[in-house]
Amino acid sequence: MSSDITLAFAHPEARAAASAPTDPRDRISLRDHVVEADIGAFQQERGQTQRLQFNVVVEVRPAPEPLEDDVDRILSYDRITEAIAAELAEERVNLLETLAARVAERVLAAPQAMRVFVRIEKLDRGPGALGVEIVRSRAAAPTKGLRADGGEEPLHPVVAYLSNAAIDAPDLGARLDALQKAGAPVILAVGLPDGPVVQSGQGPTQRRIDLLAIEQNAWRLAARDPRCVVVATRTEIDWAMRHGQMVVWAPSKIVLDAVDGPSAPAHNAVALTLWLAEHLAAARLELHGDISAPAGSRVPITRASL
Repeated sequence: MSSDITLAFAHPEARAAASAPTDPRDRISLRDHVVEADIGAFQQERGQTQRLQFNVVVEVRPAPEPLEDDVDRILSYDRITEAIAAELAEERVNLLETLAARVAERVLAAPQAMRVFVRIEKLDRGPGALGVEIVRSRAAAPTKGLRADGGEEPLHPVVAYLSNAAIDAPDLGARLDALQKAGAPVILAVGLPDGPVVQSGQGPTQRRIDLLAIEQNAWRLAARDPRCVVVATRTEIDWAMRHGQMVVWAPSKIVLDAVDGPSAPAHNAVALTLWLAEHLAAARLELHGDISAPAGSRVPITRASL
């Protein structure tokens, strides 16, 4: 418990490291950046400035090689301070939560930024520092669907990983029924088929072979239930989510085309599925079968039971 408390009050850099996935990203940070601003919901806070202290950590995608010591190839620290200054100049807000969310959104607009921790503290409201801390990632911008009134709403799918035993089990239909009953869009994922997979001895080639083997297994699942429609592109996934269609993920195209793709080997299909779940802002990753849960997840992981 004491370590949890220590981490709760640690700098966001420590929190980022503690919650990093198995393939942690590079990080840049801004520490103890103090500015004055007119902010607050209480009457006594209006019309006068108070000191705000910002601590920000940004996880970034790998820099292109060669870096050539070129500042234009990296996410500059100025992007963080400029995001803070721009939001403070935009309009007066009442809540630190609002300010933190808007700063995070500006930072994530940079193509290199993947996840950001923002801590803001009021230094003049009491004997200690009063503040909030948030974390946002690119997965916080889910696919949008249309409500009956014509407005938009975010879609947070359930991503379900099925082991080979779950695919072959007689209760497969009941499992799919239970997934659909929850009402969220459902995306199914599978791993390598049982039995040997062709070995090439070369990393990039083997990755493609393994991905294609997973897709063969996806088609095997599709043959067992007509609801399991195999899709290969993000456009197909988004369309299926908007129209309530259950789909099975064929990973080759999305994984190989991704600028910030998963670093896990293709034979680690659970890690690939977790990457997809994070990428889609999934409500949860549901594991069906005797499967080890991957570490460092940024979406909830549950185990299915019927």
